[in-house]
Amino acid sequence: MSQLPFVTDADLPPALHAHGCGCALHRRRRLSLGLLAGGGLGTLGACGTPKSANAGAPGEGIDVGKRSSFAKLVPADQVEQAAAQQFVQMQNQARQKRALAPDDHPQLLRLRYIAKRMIPFAPAWNPRASQWRWEVVLIGSPEINAFCMPGGKIAFFWGILAKLQLSDDEVAMIMGHEMAHALREHARERIGKSYATRGAVELGSALLGLGNTGRLVAGLGEQLLTLTFSRDDESEADLVGMDLAARAGYNPAAAVTLWQKMGQVSQGGPPEFLSTHPKGPTRIKDIELALPKVEPLYARAPKPTQRFGPPPPSTAAR
Repeated sequence: MSQLPFVTDADLPPALHAHGCGCALHRRRRLSLGLLAGGGLGTLGACGTPKSANAGAPGEGIDVGKRSSFAKLVPADQVEQAAAQQFVQMQNQARQKRALAPDDHPQLLRLRYIAKRMIPFAPAWNPRASQWRWEVVLIGSPEINAFCMPGGKIAFFWGILAKLQLSDDEVAMIMGHEMAHALREHARERIGKSYATRGAVELGSALLGLGNTGRLVAGLGEQLLTLTFSRDDESEADLVGMDLAARAGYNPAAAVTLWQKMGQVSQGGPPEFLSTHPKGPTRIKDIELALPKVEPLYARAPKPTQRFGPPPPSTAAR
């Protein structure tokens, strides 16, 4: 076990705390915190040959249609570049608080193992994913939070693992959900809609090299801090995430128990991270309706050879 300090109850700067379920879990869809655990973090490349997103018998697999045309208004590489810049800045902030798990931390190893099983199926949903430098970080904050930035930067907060006592299957449901936001380019879509409402003149000149492209990239980075996703985006991410996880050998029925746990922690008032998400009963009903499409994929998929457990719920500083 590494001797590097890692605290799990860090008081992080507002920019880090405010980041909500990089997707999936906050009212404010703040995509700024794509943090990389300290030097030596292995990049999780997409290995293996992914199947088509809807490969399998007729009626199997999730089909959510084409990605929004609004996403085409903003170049994908610029969104990913802006996310990478925010990623570096937030990485430095978390490191200053000793809130980045060392590479050999058991829970970080757990997250990376699950991610490696799921990543090979990502390019079927977005061909760009085969070129992403997928990375996973564990952040020592008690918040119930997780996210995936454009470009494949995944972060889990300690609180979501410890407070919800997630099984590996439930972790895979969250990870798939977050990956789906990036693969379906929900952030790029929201930025595109924002530009469309402002008018296309400034954007068009920038994309044609007539304006300040550097300023455009900087502006994208700022927007990634304040984007919100729609409930349709959240529902889509649930379904795509289940498909990814099922193909990776994780039980999609865990999506039901996951959101039951989320409902339990929201007793006495829903946490901020759930405010843009479909209501619990509605969400669970939609998940149950989709299960027959993904359960055959899970039944045929090779199962994980390693299983992990959640951290002790009362774990504090380490």
